[in-house]
Amino acid sequence: MKNLIIALIIIGVTAVGFAQEKPIEFEVALEEVELFGINSKYLKAIGYNDAAEPVKILTQRVASFDLKSLDIYDDQDKDYYVYFKIPQGKILAIYDRRGEVIRTSEKFKDISLPLAVSNAIVSKYPGWKIASDVYRVTYVKDGELNKTYKLFIEKINSGKRVIKTDEKGNFI
Repeated sequence: MKNLIIALIIIGVTAVGFAQEKPIEFEVALEEVELFGINSKYLKAIGYNDAAEPVKILTQRVASFDLKSLDIYDDQDKDYYVYFKIPQGKILAIYDRRGEVIRTSEKFKDISLPLAVSNAIVSKYPGWKIASDVYRVTYVKDGELNKTYKLFIEKINSGKRVIKTDEKGNFI
């Protein structure tokens, strides 16, 4: 009887150990890393890790898009224009024949602003409120990256203003 109880305890502990390990799935993380390989330059340039959530969602789709899944794909030396859209933003991405992002034009509305941009507005326009914002990005592989914020600010009894900054909070 004592051996049976010990055996059941060992089986129970082993089963609990397997049950605790089962929900952790490493395959998903490995697949994501694999998908981003060809477009890691794009993600790094955009600043994926520090981006607002809607920007992350859409840039991830752009970076992981499988160009070869298109019915019109052929292995010729030409560019492919693919349009991505969610309610908060849109990206027109241009891919080469290998599926690498070579240019993008991106626009997002009413996303969370970087701390540097928020601080610049609060510092220069105390008492003003940001009513809405438009974030635009243009990316060119091995070339230009331009990030701008167009901010619509307002203050009671003072009216409304439109302000433009870069991602560091420098006024344009």
